[in-house]
Amino acid sequence: MGKRLTKVYTRTGDDGTTGLGDGSRTHKDSPRIEAIGTVDELNSHLGVLLAEDLEKDVRLKLENIQHDLFDLGGDLSIPGRVTLAKTQVARLEKDLDEYNSTLEALKEFILPGGARAAALCHVARSVSRRAERCVVALYRNETTMPMHIHYLNRLSDFLFVLSRIINRQQNAAEVLWQPAKNL
Repeated sequence: MGKRLTKVYTRTGDDGTTGLGDGSRTHKDSPRIEAIGTVDELNSHLGVLLAEDLEKDVRLKLENIQHDLFDLGGDLSIPGRVTLAKTQVARLEKDLDEYNSTLEALKEFILPGGARAAALCHVARSVSRRAERCVVALYRNETTMPMHIHYLNRLSDFLFVLSRIINRQQNAAEVLWQPAKNL
């Protein structure tokens, strides 16, 4: 990390721009800042989930993901930078496969719910999908960094499966969609 903050406010953003990691400035509503902000929001939702009573293995996996998301945010703050590695995507896939292999196959869609922690995990999943859309939109006009998209795509899948795992660990029933329930 090049610069350490000694003051929280600088007033340099008062004109509606913000500084990127490479020293350049961009508008606060640019696709890059939208992507960075959504990844940050996702990380914050994971922090809220981590405030819940979770099993040690789940906690460790989520903490690792938080670090990955900071790597991703750092990459997004410097155009063209990719430090997020294939090994991070592979770790997500391994964890996803490991958890999913212990679950029953789905016969119905699942609604967000069950245990509070599982519901919070679903919120993080939906924000992960939005972060992916923001990164895709950013790269529509720039050089694509596929690793960033791959990571967010796997992460949303992982969070879906993790919500099911959390429900099972906390003895909460999954909420199954009932088509046309209210007709």
